[in-house]
Amino acid sequence: MVDAREVRAPYARIAAHYAELIASGELPPGSLLPSIKNLSEEWSVSTATAEKALRKLRNEGLVRGIHGIGTEVLDRSAPMSSGSQRQDRGHRTGSSWGSGERSDSHQAAVVPAPTDVAQALDIEPGSEVIRRRRVYRDRHGIVAHSTSWIPIQYGKLIPQLAKSERLTGGTSLQLIATATSRPISHRIDTASARLLTAEDAQLLELDPSNPPVEPSVVMTAKFVDSEGSVVEYGVDLGGPGRTWRTESEVSE
Repeated sequence: MVDAREVRAPYARIAAHYAELIASGELPPGSLLPSIKNLSEEWSVSTATAEKALRKLRNEGLVRGIHGIGTEVLDRSAPMSSGSQRQDRGHRTGSSWGSGERSDSHQAAVVPAPTDVAQALDIEPGSEVIRRRRVYRDRHGIVAHSTSWIPIQYGKLIPQLAKSERLTGGTSLQLIATATSRPISHRIDTASARLLTAEDAQLLELDPSNPPVEPSVVMTAKFVDSEGSVVEYGVDLGGPGRTWRTESEVSE
């Protein structure tokens, strides 16, 4: 299978390489990126392509240009990912982690479905449902607290879905698609912002008695298989100060 990274334009591959180094901390804040001339030689591209790669990193807020000095790495927390972005990443790499991210605090349990979850999964409120929770972190702290709600029948096909440990053999969506032979056909995403409740603050490891006054990003993703069944409903609660961004090519 062709590596998705190799079909990107040269400037995008260069920018992605340095974005990963910045996210992982290998290029810490204050570091200088190679000059346009050095980038051009190192990557065997034109100076125009090298300059476009640096411009992309500037547009993403990862670096800034300092006249007479060069391109400096900024100290900036990475944006959170939507459920669809994590699905795409998992499909490409087998992991939902973003650059420089890790996940921990993996918990799973069979619980009664809250009303909003039951509505999303098209089941009766209070019905048993699998709840999987984990925390995504990077060097700046919590990126997002993520909860996946999965209909109980998939736990019978894939017992590890209900176990409090990191999944092996793929993401939950990949495991379900393999077990049912029904691929995910479409997904429905929402993005909003809300003030944190005491419970939200606790999930984000903050003081529940004094939650931040700034709203947090909340993203949901509903995944539907080829037969029209909802197989997972994800809710991601952004950490303090986290934003969400997306990027796409514009055809003229």
